[in-house]
Amino acid sequence: MNNLKIAVFGKRRQSHDDLPGIESLLDDLERAGAFVSMQRPFYDALTRLAGTPPPVDDIFEGGDFQADIALSIGGDGTFLRTARWVGAKQTPIIGFNTGHLGFLAEESLADAPRIIAAIAGGDVFIEPRSLLEVHAMGENVRGAIQGWAYALNEVTILRQDTASMISVNTRLDDIPVACYQGDGLIISTPTGSTAYNLSVGGPIVQPTAPCWVLSPVAPHALTMRPLVVSDSHVIEITVESRADTYRLDLDGRSLTLDTSTGVRIRRAPFNVNVLHIKGHTFTDTLRSKLLWGVSRR
Repeated sequence: MNNLKIAVFGKRRQSHDDLPGIESLLDDLERAGAFVSMQRPFYDALTRLAGTPPPVDDIFEGGDFQADIALSIGGDGTFLRTARWVGAKQTPIIGFNTGHLGFLAEESLADAPRIIAAIAGGDVFIEPRSLLEVHAMGENVRGAIQGWAYALNEVTILRQDTASMISVNTRLDDIPVACYQGDGLIISTPTGSTAYNLSVGGPIVQPTAPCWVLSPVAPHALTMRPLVVSDSHVIEITVESRADTYRLDLDGRSLTLDTSTGVRIRRAPFNVNVLHIKGHTFTDTLRSKLLWGVSRR
Protein backbone atom coordinates (compact mmCIF):
# COMPACT_ATOMS: atom_id res chain seq x y z
CA MET A 1 0.00 0.00 0.00
CA ASN A 2 3.05 2.27 -0.06
CA ASN A 3 2.32 5.50 -1.96
CA LEU A 4 -1.41 4.68 -2.12
CA LYS A 5 -3.37 7.89 -1.54
CA ILE A 6 -6.46 7.62 0.66
CA ALA A 7 -8.98 10.45 1.10
CA VAL A 8 -11.09 10.14 4.26
CA PHE A 9 -14.58 11.62 4.63
CA GLY A 10 -16.80 11.19 7.66
CA LYS A 11 -19.87 12.04 9.65
CA ARG A 12 -19.24 15.04 11.88
CA ARG A 13 -21.28 13.61 14.77
CA GLN A 14 -19.53 10.36 15.58
CA SER A 15 -20.27 8.39 18.74
CA HIS A 16 -17.61 8.03 21.44
CA ASP A 17 -18.21 4.28 21.07
CA ASP A 18 -16.99 4.44 17.45
CA LEU A 19 -13.87 6.48 18.20
CA PRO A 20 -11.60 3.49 19.07
CA GLY A 21 -12.53 1.78 15.81
CA ILE A 22 -11.86 4.93 13.77
CA GLU A 23 -8.52 5.49 15.49
CA SER A 24 -7.60 1.84 14.88
CA LEU A 25 -8.51 2.20 11.19
CA LEU A 26 -6.27 5.26 10.83
CA ASP A 27 -3.45 3.48 12.65
CA ASP A 28 -3.81 0.49 10.28
CA LEU A 29 -3.56 2.82 7.26
CA GLU A 30 -0.47 4.49 8.72
CA ARG A 31 1.22 1.12 9.34
CA ALA A 32 0.37 0.06 5.80
CA GLY A 33 2.29 3.07 4.46
CA ALA A 34 -0.69 4.84 2.89
CA PHE A 35 -0.71 8.61 2.38
CA VAL A 36 -3.86 9.68 4.23
CA SER A 37 -5.64 12.98 3.71
CA MET A 38 -8.84 13.97 5.52
CA GLN A 39 -11.62 16.42 4.79
CA ARG A 40 -11.45 19.41 7.15
CA PRO A 41 -14.89 19.08 8.89
CA PHE A 42 -14.24 15.44 9.78
CA TYR A 43 -10.70 16.24 10.93
CA ASP A 44 -12.04 18.97 13.23
CA ALA A 45 -14.81 16.69 14.55
CA LEU A 46 -12.36 13.90 15.43
CA THR A 47 -10.00 16.40 17.06
CA ARG A 48 -12.81 17.64 19.31
CA LEU A 49 -13.98 14.10 20.08
CA ALA A 50 -10.56 12.62 20.87
CA GLY A 51 -8.90 15.74 22.27
CA THR A 52 -5.94 15.27 19.90
CA PRO A 53 -5.63 15.60 16.10
CA PRO A 54 -5.94 12.36 14.10
CA PRO A 55 -2.71 11.05 12.52
CA VAL A 56 -3.11 12.13 8.89
CA ASP A 57 -0.68 13.43 6.28
CA ASP A 58 -2.83 16.18 4.83
CA ILE A 59 -6.11 18.08 5.29
CA PHE A 60 -8.27 19.25 2.38
CA GLU A 61 -11.32 21.42 1.90
CA GLY A 62 -14.48 20.33 0.08
CA GLY A 63 -13.69 18.23 -2.96
CA ASP A 64 -10.18 19.60 -3.44
CA PHE A 65 -8.30 16.30 -3.25
CA GLN A 66 -6.56 13.69 -5.38
CA ALA A 67 -6.66 10.09 -4.19
CA ASP A 68 -6.67 6.48 -5.32
CA ILE A 69 -9.45 5.51 -2.89
CA ALA A 70 -12.03 7.46 -0.86
CA LEU A 71 -13.08 6.20 2.59
CA SER A 72 -16.51 7.16 3.90
CA ILE A 73 -16.95 6.73 7.66
CA GLY A 74 -20.57 7.08 8.77
CA GLY A 75 -23.90 5.90 7.46
CA ASP A 76 -25.48 5.87 4.00
CA GLY A 77 -26.06 9.63 4.19
CA THR A 78 -22.32 10.14 4.69
CA PHE A 79 -21.64 7.86 1.71
CA LEU A 80 -24.01 9.93 -0.45
CA ARG A 81 -22.24 13.15 0.60
CA THR A 82 -18.88 11.53 -0.14
CA ALA A 83 -20.15 10.66 -3.62
CA ARG A 84 -21.02 14.32 -4.11
CA TRP A 85 -17.52 15.45 -3.09
CA VAL A 86 -15.90 12.81 -5.31
CA GLY A 87 -18.14 13.81 -8.22
CA ALA A 88 -16.84 13.21 -11.71
CA LYS A 89 -13.41 12.18 -10.39
CA GLN A 90 -14.94 8.68 -10.07
CA THR A 91 -12.51 7.81 -7.27
CA PRO A 92 -13.54 4.38 -5.89
CA ILE A 93 -15.39 4.71 -2.57
CA ILE A 94 -15.58 2.20 0.27
CA GLY A 95 -17.92 2.86 3.18
CA PHE A 96 -17.38 1.96 6.83
CA ASN A 97 -20.65 1.93 8.73
CA THR A 98 -21.07 3.85 12.00
CA GLY A 99 -24.71 4.66 11.22
CA HIS A 100 -27.82 2.49 11.13
CA LEU A 101 -28.64 0.01 8.35
CA GLY A 102 -25.73 0.69 6.00
CA PHE A 103 -26.54 -0.50 2.47
CA LEU A 104 -23.85 1.75 0.97
CA ALA A 105 -21.61 2.08 4.01
CA GLU A 106 -21.65 -1.66 4.51
CA GLU A 107 -18.22 -2.47 5.97
CA SER A 108 -17.63 -2.81 9.72
CA LEU A 109 -14.81 -0.97 11.49
CA ALA A 110 -14.04 -4.28 13.21
CA ASP A 111 -13.16 -5.71 9.78
CA ALA A 112 -10.80 -2.84 8.90
CA PRO A 113 -7.53 -4.86 9.21
CA ARG A 114 -8.84 -7.52 6.82
CA ILE A 115 -10.16 -4.91 4.38
CA ILE A 116 -6.95 -2.86 4.39
CA ALA A 117 -4.95 -6.05 3.79
CA ALA A 118 -7.23 -6.88 0.84
CA ILE A 119 -6.77 -3.38 -0.62
CA ALA A 120 -2.99 -3.65 -0.19
CA GLY A 121 -3.03 -7.04 -1.93
CA GLY A 122 -5.28 -5.92 -4.76
CA ASP A 123 -8.04 -8.34 -3.71
CA VAL A 124 -10.75 -5.82 -4.53
CA PHE A 125 -13.03 -4.96 -7.43
CA ILE A 126 -14.91 -1.85 -8.54
CA GLU A 127 -18.69 -1.86 -9.04
CA PRO A 128 -19.93 1.10 -11.14
CA ARG A 129 -23.22 2.65 -10.00
CA SER A 130 -25.29 4.89 -12.26
CA LEU A 131 -26.57 8.32 -11.25
CA LEU A 132 -29.54 10.43 -12.28
CA GLU A 133 -28.80 13.85 -13.78
CA VAL A 134 -31.50 16.51 -13.36
CA HIS A 135 -32.18 19.65 -15.42
CA ALA A 136 -34.96 22.20 -15.08
CA MET A 137 -37.18 22.95 -18.06
CA GLY A 138 -39.96 25.44 -18.79
CA GLU A 139 -40.32 28.76 -16.97
CA ASN A 140 -38.13 30.06 -14.13
CA VAL A 141 -35.31 27.70 -15.13
CA ARG A 142 -32.47 29.97 -14.05
CA GLY A 143 -31.44 29.10 -10.52
CA ALA A 144 -34.13 26.42 -10.17
CA ILE A 145 -31.67 23.59 -9.51
CA GLN A 146 -28.54 24.85 -7.82
CA GLY A 147 -25.50 22.91 -6.70
CA TRP A 148 -25.13 19.16 -7.19
CA ALA A 149 -27.73 18.22 -9.83
CA TYR A 150 -27.23 14.45 -9.54
CA ALA A 151 -28.65 11.66 -7.40
CA LEU A 152 -27.17 8.25 -6.57
CA ASN A 153 -30.29 6.96 -4.80
CA GLU A 154 -33.32 8.76 -6.14
CA VAL A 155 -35.00 11.88 -7.44
CA THR A 156 -38.36 12.47 -5.78
CA ILE A 157 -41.24 14.73 -6.77
CA LEU A 158 -43.40 15.50 -3.72
CA ARG A 159 -46.29 17.75 -2.75
CA GLN A 160 -45.55 20.68 -0.49
CA ASP A 161 -46.88 20.80 3.07
CA THR A 162 -50.54 20.72 2.07
CA ALA A 163 -53.32 18.16 2.18
CA SER A 164 -53.91 18.46 -1.56
CA MET A 165 -52.47 15.79 -3.84
CA ILE A 166 -50.37 16.67 -6.87
CA SER A 167 -50.48 15.42 -10.46
CA VAL A 168 -47.12 14.28 -11.82
CA ASN A 169 -47.25 14.11 -15.62
CA THR A 170 -44.51 11.74 -16.79
CA ARG A 171 -43.10 11.10 -20.26
CA LEU A 172 -40.36 8.79 -21.55
CA ASP A 173 -38.61 10.16 -24.67
CA ASP A 174 -41.72 12.28 -25.32
CA ILE A 175 -44.01 9.24 -24.96
CA PRO A 176 -46.73 9.71 -22.29
CA VAL A 177 -46.45 7.16 -19.47
CA ALA A 178 -48.92 8.26 -16.81
CA CYS A 179 -50.27 11.10 -14.74
CA TYR A 180 -49.46 10.01 -11.19
CA GLN A 181 -51.94 11.57 -8.77
CA GLY A 182 -51.09 11.36 -5.09
CA ASP A 183 -48.28 12.52 -2.83
CA GLY A 184 -45.62 12.26 -5.54
CA LEU A 185 -43.31 10.05 -7.56
CA ILE A 186 -39.90 8.46 -6.90
CA ILE A 187 -37.46 7.94 -9.77
CA SER A 188 -34.98 5.48 -8.30
CA THR A 189 -31.64 4.17 -9.46
CA PRO A 190 -30.83 0.49 -8.89
CA THR A 191 -28.66 1.63 -5.96
CA GLY A 192 -31.62 3.49 -4.47
CA SER A 193 -34.03 0.62 -4.92
CA THR A 194 -33.40 -0.42 -1.29
CA ALA A 195 -33.99 3.12 0.00
CA TYR A 196 -37.16 5.26 -0.32
CA ASN A 197 -38.31 3.14 -3.28
CA LEU A 198 -38.48 0.01 -1.11
CA SER A 199 -40.54 1.77 1.57
CA VAL A 200 -43.35 2.54 -0.93
CA GLY A 201 -43.46 -1.01 -2.29
CA GLY A 202 -40.99 -0.70 -5.16
CA PRO A 203 -38.85 -3.65 -6.27
CA ILE A 204 -35.30 -4.42 -5.18
CA VAL A 205 -33.00 -4.14 -8.20
CA GLN A 206 -29.48 -5.48 -8.74
CA PRO A 207 -27.21 -2.41 -8.36
CA THR A 208 -25.58 -2.72 -11.81
CA ALA A 209 -28.84 -3.29 -13.76
CA PRO A 210 -29.32 -0.69 -16.56
CA CYS A 211 -32.70 0.62 -15.43
CA TRP A 212 -34.69 3.10 -13.37
CA VAL A 213 -37.74 2.45 -11.18
CA LEU A 214 -40.75 4.79 -11.19
CA SER A 215 -42.66 4.32 -7.91
CA PRO A 216 -45.69 6.44 -6.99
CA VAL A 217 -45.98 7.77 -3.44
CA ALA A 218 -49.47 7.23 -1.91
CA PRO A 219 -51.16 7.02 -5.35
CA HIS A 220 -54.83 7.99 -5.65
CA ALA A 221 -55.51 5.04 -7.99
CA LEU A 222 -54.93 1.38 -7.16
CA THR A 223 -53.84 0.78 -10.78
CA MET A 224 -50.73 2.94 -10.29
CA ARG A 225 -47.89 0.49 -9.62
CA PRO A 226 -44.06 0.72 -9.71
CA LEU A 227 -42.65 0.59 -13.23
CA VAL A 228 -39.15 -0.50 -14.28
CA VAL A 229 -37.77 1.24 -17.40
CA SER A 230 -34.48 1.29 -19.28
CA ASP A 231 -31.95 3.89 -18.13
CA SER A 232 -31.42 4.89 -21.76
CA HIS A 233 -34.65 6.91 -21.62
CA VAL A 234 -34.96 10.62 -20.91
CA ILE A 235 -37.72 11.24 -18.36
CA GLU A 236 -39.64 14.50 -18.50
CA ILE A 237 -41.92 15.57 -15.68
CA THR A 238 -44.36 18.44 -15.19
CA VAL A 239 -46.42 18.98 -12.06
CA GLU A 240 -49.88 20.36 -11.36
CA SER A 241 -50.72 21.45 -7.83
CA ARG A 242 -53.13 23.75 -6.01
CA ALA A 243 -50.15 25.09 -4.09
CA ASP A 244 -48.38 26.30 -7.30
CA THR A 245 -45.14 24.80 -5.96
CA TYR A 246 -43.76 21.34 -5.31
CA ARG A 247 -40.71 19.70 -3.75
CA LEU A 248 -37.86 18.22 -5.72
CA ASP A 249 -35.62 15.97 -3.60
CA LEU A 250 -32.22 14.76 -4.80
CA ASP A 251 -30.97 12.10 -2.36
CA GLY A 252 -32.80 13.92 0.43
CA ARG A 253 -31.68 17.44 -0.54
CA SER A 254 -34.91 19.42 -0.95
CA LEU A 255 -35.61 22.20 -3.43
CA THR A 256 -38.85 24.09 -3.97
CA LEU A 257 -39.89 24.55 -7.61
CA ASP A 258 -42.73 26.46 -9.19
CA THR A 259 -45.23 24.30 -11.08
CA SER A 260 -44.32 26.25 -14.23
CA THR A 261 -40.90 24.58 -14.02
CA GLY A 262 -40.58 20.93 -14.98
CA VAL A 263 -37.62 18.57 -14.74
CA ARG A 264 -35.75 16.47 -17.28
CA ILE A 265 -33.96 13.40 -15.91
CA ARG A 266 -31.36 11.26 -17.68
CA ARG A 267 -28.42 9.02 -16.90
CA ALA A 268 -25.38 11.01 -15.76
CA PRO A 269 -22.24 10.87 -17.97
CA PHE A 270 -20.18 9.40 -15.10
CA ASN A 271 -20.61 6.72 -12.42
CA VAL A 272 -20.02 6.38 -8.71
CA ASN A 273 -17.50 3.58 -8.29
CA VAL A 274 -18.03 1.43 -5.20
CA LEU A 275 -15.06 -0.58 -3.94
CA HIS A 276 -15.72 -4.13 -2.73
CA ILE A 277 -13.59 -6.96 -1.41
CA LYS A 278 -13.36 -9.83 -3.91
CA GLY A 279 -16.02 -12.44 -3.29
CA HIS A 280 -18.63 -9.89 -2.22
CA THR A 281 -22.08 -10.20 -3.83
CA PHE A 282 -25.25 -8.10 -3.70
CA THR A 283 -27.13 -11.00 -2.13
CA ASP A 284 -24.60 -10.96 0.73
CA THR A 285 -25.77 -7.42 1.48
CA LEU A 286 -29.43 -8.40 1.27
CA ARG A 287 -28.92 -11.29 3.66
CA SER A 288 -26.96 -9.24 6.20
CA LYS A 289 -29.10 -6.09 6.06
CA LEU A 290 -32.61 -7.42 5.30
CA LEU A 291 -32.26 -11.02 6.48
CA TRP A 292 -33.04 -11.96 2.86
CA GLY A 293 -34.05 -15.58 2.56
CA VAL A 294 -33.44 -16.27 6.26
CA SER A 295 -36.04 -18.59 7.75
CA ARG A 296 -37.01 -17.99 11.37
CA ARG A 297 -39.10 -21.18 11.63
